[in-house]
Amino acid sequence: MQRPPSAEIPDGPGAYQFRDVHGAILYVGKAKSLRKRVGSYFSRDLAIRTRAMVAAADSVDWIVTDTEVEALMLEYSLIQKHRPRFNIRLRDDKSYPFLAITRSEEWPRATVMRGRRRSGTEYFGPYAHAYAIRQTLDLLLRTFPVRTCSNGKYRRHEASGRPCLLFHIERCSGPCVGEVTPEVYQQYVDGLAAFLSGNSESIGEAIRSEMEAASEALEFELAARHRDRLAAIEKALAKQEVASTRKEDFDLFAIEEDDLEASLVVLNVRNGRVSGRLSTIVDKVEDVTTAELTERMLSQAYGSERPPPQVLVQRLPSDLELWSDWLEYRRQAGVSLRVPQRGVKRRLMETAAANAKEAFARHRLRRQSDHNARAKALRSIQEVLGLPEPPLRIEAFDIATIQGRDTVGSMVVMEDGLPRRSHYRRFKVRDVEGQDDFASMEEVLHRRFTAYLIEREQPVAERGKFAYPPSLLLVDGGAGQVSRAMKVVDELDLDIPVAGLAKRMEEVYLPGRAEPVRIPRGEEALYLLQQIRDEAHRFANAYHRKLRGRRMVDSVLDDVSGIGPTRKKALLRRFGSLKRIREAEADELKEVLPDEVAKRLYGVLHGGGDVVGVV
Repeated sequence: MQRPPSAEIPDGPGAYQFRDVHGAILYVGKAKSLRKRVGSYFSRDLAIRTRAMVAAADSVDWIVTDTEVEALMLEYSLIQKHRPRFNIRLRDDKSYPFLAITRSEEWPRATVMRGRRRSGTEYFGPYAHAYAIRQTLDLLLRTFPVRTCSNGKYRRHEASGRPCLLFHIERCSGPCVGEVTPEVYQQYVDGLAAFLSGNSESIGEAIRSEMEAASEALEFELAARHRDRLAAIEKALAKQEVASTRKEDFDLFAIEEDDLEASLVVLNVRNGRVSGRLSTIVDKVEDVTTAELTERMLSQAYGSERPPPQVLVQRLPSDLELWSDWLEYRRQAGVSLRVPQRGVKRRLMETAAANAKEAFARHRLRRQSDHNARAKALRSIQEVLGLPEPPLRIEAFDIATIQGRDTVGSMVVMEDGLPRRSHYRRFKVRDVEGQDDFASMEEVLHRRFTAYLIEREQPVAERGKFAYPPSLLLVDGGAGQVSRAMKVVDELDLDIPVAGLAKRMEEVYLPGRAEPVRIPRGEEALYLLQQIRDEAHRFANAYHRKLRGRRMVDSVLDDVSGIGPTRKKALLRRFGSLKRIREAEADELKEVLPDEVAKRLYGVLHGGGDVVGVV
């Protein structure tokens, strides 16, 4: 990569992006002076990992901002959007369980959630273990009886007019059957959210006042209920660790690191009690100091969240004023960013640091062999298949069908030896008559790589996930499937290595070679190829089963007069599958359909027998 002329680089704040030859973003950074920062990457004294990033890059571009705080915000959003391989970032949130309240629903529910955050949902945590959340939630439902059922279960009970067991044991207020008004239910939801946010003392006092008032009014049964609610609150509080004798809010970051990785422990303290705990391992794909690593973690933690009034760290950022300004901007109020020197917070930091050190030791024992095995497997695949470089991105394709019906294709992606599930794709085969796996594979590959050629011509900011080619194209099958894959690659004038992995003897077929390559069993290369091939097979079969089940429902219901698209959707919403529709009693069908239509459907599903229960 050639250094851009200094005169072309703005001498002001902004974010910059290094891209590879395909336009994919490799690294995003921010700078007070773009000219000085970008220019520093072309000096001689680069650290090893920085040198590797620059060597992999083909170009660099930048976006100018008005202030350095805006550059920080832009850097965070670009990292979250593109997930560059050379940027340090917290791992996917799916690793951490949160307690969530679905505020956007008509009757919000409380549930344990992982994964990408959804708009309209309020999150609390993360927590160390999912079972800890469920135990706390079970106690709180006595006081705040909000629903915890899925939307499908809620609709089934709403349609039947019968509440579930949780209503009868007083763990739900029964919104599905109209046992609670929207106003009272909203009070339960707000009370649960307030407790989880740390405002437990005022809630306990309010319940105690209600209990005493009921007792004075001689309403002893109501007073006993309030007593039980108060006991449940106190039990839930007992499960939260006391971090400070003062009723204060703060977050604490503790880091244990070596040259390659770091262990991060974050404690969220609200109203003096630990309300959330995060423990994770971070790959140090950048060469950073402890202070710079702290900056990366602050950016990831508060890029989309509001920080508390105090943030405690082991090492202050190099530019304390900038990061203090940024935290205050995120909070829209003052934030104290400091290293605790004495007292309770100092002792809590020491405890968190000890936990981070212990977690790091366990991780190194557990993960060292895994990381080395992945790197060794990729190098082994390179050697066995004669590739120019280790296949950092492998795409595997498979076809699923039964007698040529509901034929589908799957594409799964593995990057750096790990699944990249957000890049998985599935295809419904449209142009192949009957059962022809070779033609189906050709259609799927042609559609995938035609999309790549189209997206490659788009502006970089508008490209989708088809925009990057694989380092290795793997098909499930032997020489026939490989030849069809090569036909597509040649027709589209692409330079992509192709291989096929057959189930028989686990032989690897390569284009232009009469004999397959046999990788010895136990080799990391064979294990990795089997893993991605089997994942493609699983993904294709799952989609095929879904389409086949949908077709079976359609074929049965289409034979019943009076059932159109709307009623078909209502049946599937109520029962979920053809099997459950078939198992339903006639009276249950009557709850969804008019009486005569329900009678006809019951007769079709049961061979025209007597219809019991439909009047």
